[in-house]
Amino acid sequence: MKRNNQCSRLSPCRFIASLSRTLLGIVFIFSGAVKAIDPLGTVYKIEDYLKAFGGFFTDLLPLATVAAMGLIVLELLLGVCMVLNVRTQWTSWISLLFYCVMTPLTLYIALKNPVSDCGCFGDAIVLTNWQTFWKNVVLIVLAIVLVALRKNTYQLWSSWMELVLAVMTIVAAVVFMSWTSNHLPIMDFRPYKIGNHLPTLMEYPEDAEPDIYEYSFVYEKDGIEQTFTLENYPKGDSTWNFVRQESKLIKKGYEPPIHDFEILNADYEDLTWNILESEDPVTLVVMYDLAKADKKQMAKVEDLALSHQSFSYEDDFGGTFYILTGSGTDDIIAFSLEYPTLSDYICTCDPVTLKTIVRANPGIIVLQNGTVIDKYNLKNR
Repeated sequence: MKRNNQCSRLSPCRFIASLSRTLLGIVFIFSGAVKAIDPLGTVYKIEDYLKAFGGFFTDLLPLATVAAMGLIVLELLLGVCMVLNVRTQWTSWISLLFYCVMTPLTLYIALKNPVSDCGCFGDAIVLTNWQTFWKNVVLIVLAIVLVALRKNTYQLWSSWMELVLAVMTIVAAVVFMSWTSNHLPIMDFRPYKIGNHLPTLMEYPEDAEPDIYEYSFVYEKDGIEQTFTLENYPKGDSTWNFVRQESKLIKKGYEPPIHDFEILNADYEDLTWNILESEDPVTLVVMYDLAKADKKQMAKVEDLALSHQSFSYEDDFGGTFYILTGSGTDDIIAFSLEYPTLSDYICTCDPVTLKTIVRANPGIIVLQNGTVIDKYNLKNR
């Protein structure tokens, strides 16, 4: 009787291989799907990483869009192939290689903390950097198991059908991402989605846990600096000269979902609560970067401005139309010279906040009594 080195069809080895393959596939599909719903969010996250790493990496910023789209397609393709048992012997090695890159990378990110969250599940599930690392540790173990037991998988589809499934997955992913990029995400996981009351999301509960800092004090004596704590600093010793105080965040306290929404006009007057408390609908044109804004849409912005004539500096800034940007002074001046009819409406806001508010440049968000009542990409109006 022949003995087979491989596990039998109903053996524990085959079960473990199938379980590892399915779990990895589900994670890949979920990760790719939430990114595909909001592809610009993935682009912004990759840009944040490149800027945080600095140096050579900043030269790669123009490739952020290609990298984001490639990552999304790869995750969806791997996920679909794994769940449907397509070319498992190949996908097992590719998944292991993927996590051999991502696991040490996320360890570095957890240690250095260049960005606050990895963005691996988009805005659907926000993980800390350490949570992301341990998640990848679990997944690389599954990938190792799958590679070790890859010969215990069986071919379910014909080669022709496998090719069809792979091509269909790639085409569907690209078409869906293209549509989403020209509209808005079909599911909005961010705090500025339609129906949300922004002032409520800006509140700090009375029992909110504050940030915890460790303070140290630098003193100088005989040209040598020394760091002290609150317990041992040279109080009353005149031979030491105080240089500076330093602080280190030990534990992050509670942070409301919206914590950086502040709108300033050209005179640096805060209009935030004028806008949030307005009983009339307020239209905000969001252009996080004026230089990168779609110039083809400026005629529509000018038409919107003309339809909102209530803006007046004599009316205590009680207008119903504003342009929000995170651009610097030079870009604002250049934009105002090119579009003089819009110059009086320009206000500034944090660019990261503006990217979070609406995934378009320009995009529109309409508020009434602090509630988001409408939101759209200007390309489609």
